[in-house]
Amino acid sequence: MRRNRRAKIVATIGPVSSNADMIRRLFLAGVDVFRLNFSHGTQEDHAGVHRVIRELEQEVSRPIGILQDLQGPKIRVGTIKDGGIALKAGETVRFVPTGENGGRDAIPLHHPEIFEASAPGHRLLIDDGRLQLKVTGFDGDAIVAEVGVGGNLTNRKGVNVPDAVLNLSPLTDKDRADLDFGLKLGVDWLALSFVQRPSDILEARQIIGDQAGIIAKIEKPAALEVIDDIVALCDAIMVARGDLGVEIPPEQVPGRQKELIRACRLAAKPVVVATQMLDSMAYAPQPTRAEASDVATAIYDGSDAVMLSQESAIGEYPVEAVEMMDRIIWNTENHRAYRSIVDAMEPVVDPSIHHAVSEAAADVANKIGATAIVAFTSRGTTAYRIARKRPAVQIVSATTDINIARRLALLWGAHSIADERMISSYDEMVTDSRKFVLSDGFAKSGDRIVVIAGIPFGTPGSTNNLRVLTV
Repeated sequence: MRRNRRAKIVATIGPVSSNADMIRRLFLAGVDVFRLNFSHGTQEDHAGVHRVIRELEQEVSRPIGILQDLQGPKIRVGTIKDGGIALKAGETVRFVPTGENGGRDAIPLHHPEIFEASAPGHRLLIDDGRLQLKVTGFDGDAIVAEVGVGGNLTNRKGVNVPDAVLNLSPLTDKDRADLDFGLKLGVDWLALSFVQRPSDILEARQIIGDQAGIIAKIEKPAALEVIDDIVALCDAIMVARGDLGVEIPPEQVPGRQKELIRACRLAAKPVVVATQMLDSMAYAPQPTRAEASDVATAIYDGSDAVMLSQESAIGEYPVEAVEMMDRIIWNTENHRAYRSIVDAMEPVVDPSIHHAVSEAAADVANKIGATAIVAFTSRGTTAYRIARKRPAVQIVSATTDINIARRLALLWGAHSIADERMISSYDEMVTDSRKFVLSDGFAKSGDRIVVIAGIPFGTPGSTNNLRVLTV
């Protein structure tokens, strides 16, 4: 079940794609990691999908990643009298921390953290930025704000506060219950919403430990200010362009996307680009040309994975969307400009032994025309380091831990193999390497491959050995 591309595809499961037949079709079309969105559906629904994916994994003998995406805090206005009020540009309104059925003089906003953190000049963006207000002052317990861009304000609309760091945990009570449920199920990746500070990652790590990889969803301006610290503490990043594009000017999102991808590549950690990638394919069999270019740009930037949301969850063409994304990735990676662009973005890395050997494996493979790099890895770190170089050949990552193999399904260029037998000698390393590349079609007799491992075998963090073999 090898893929003919390096970047990976993440697809969200939803009402149209939660049955076993559709999940199988999506996988065969190209999905590498399935996303379970815990903002929707019940725990029982997600457990059923998890079971189907694991059964499919057994059928195809290929590790499949499962990503649990937590809902995170949702900031919303309360109920409005008569269901809504029309706000006009230039008028003044008041937000209050208590009450219901409010009007323009007392719009309910039941989030004390906003009242604590707000200051004159701060923006309040409502309904994904369709309504825009600016805080002008305070009146007792109320926030006084001037309407900049008006519109109809209705019940329970979402509120973004881009200029303040809120004293709010990224894990609500619902998230903690869902997190416990997901870890018991055995999800491979955990996506954390509403990340503002490095301490948010530490809070989640205390619960998760190493049971799953932590993906920090970057959707808050505050996170961008401390991004290096966040990247250092998490296991991967998701560029959540929907909320991020509300809280920062849209024209800044493409540049920020490039910065985040480069930061993750430097740290040898996967990065997922998400939101509205093939959005029109939720309702049409073809994407717009702009959407196709958007996916291609993420691939040229060096993204490890690109993600489908409503396209595969509630859309009318879920399989076609995956097939289209697969074709866009393949054509981009095989375009004559791809290699020069990706190589130009290569980061300078720490010259330690482990980094140097991994980097050398990629360089040697490229220079001798090897057909694959076989990386024996206990925790996946060796594969991450090789992938950072974006070599021209496939990375065959072999591990004894099925959980690590599933996590590596998100990594650029990695073809994961879970083999319970631990190698203990050079002869076994040579034999297994040849077996892996032949059985999965990465080499034929006479081809050369590069093999990287750590001596003593099976010792995490000991990457120190590189060999060139002829199959």
